[in-house]
Amino acid sequence: MGSKKKLAHFAENLNFPHLFQPEYDDLKDGYYMQGKWGKDFFNNDNPITLEVGCGKGEYTVGLAEKYPERNFIGMDIKGARLWRGCKDSFNKGLKNVAFVRNYVQMVPNIFALDEIDELWITFPDPQPKKIKINKRLTSPPFLYRYSKILKKNGIINFKTDNEPLFDYTLEVIEEGNHKLINSVKDLYSLDNFDEVKSIKTHYEKLFSDQGFAINFMQFTLNPEAFFDFNTKK
Repeated sequence: MGSKKKLAHFAENLNFPHLFQPEYDDLKDGYYMQGKWGKDFFNNDNPITLEVGCGKGEYTVGLAEKYPERNFIGMDIKGARLWRGCKDSFNKGLKNVAFVRNYVQMVPNIFALDEIDELWITFPDPQPKKIKINKRLTSPPFLYRYSKILKKNGIINFKTDNEPLFDYTLEVIEEGNHKLINSVKDLYSLDNFDEVKSIKTHYEKLFSDQGFAINFMQFTLNPEAFFDFNTKK
């Protein structure tokens, strides 16, 4: 994307009423919207689904269209990517969508305990180098952060074309004694999971066209797995 177009998108982002771009100082003591997303923004008490690393927001917008009785929030650090989701949802007149521009590490500062009902992780950076293992969005440090905002037994949905990352996540689930609900390799070779297959992100289409298998899993978190994280605080 050209620099002029990026600047235009950044400027337009400032005018979207459903895009929140908190600065670091806004988050130190907890974001002002923490615990208030349903009441103060969506104006209802419907369940909230969060998509982390949402990119262009295809899943967030697609799910919001399919489930008007639920609320959806997409989160990413790339403003130029978020512009697309903001633009599409605004043009469609969707009132059950919001976007947050910030690092996924900051979710406990942006959302409150038990505020999120369900979480999606769609095609994250696999971070293949071992030195960056804790930057994987399915690593224990990130699962701990999700545990701070997810309701008990809130489902985490994970889609990726990267088989090593998928296998790594299965190991994390086993080691943490988390509950695996579904684990599917080569999703599109199966006849079921139509709902999961009904929405494709930009990267999912790209990888599928290149012949990569798409893998999918669902799991819930075991709170006891994070005892060490709590005691280190």
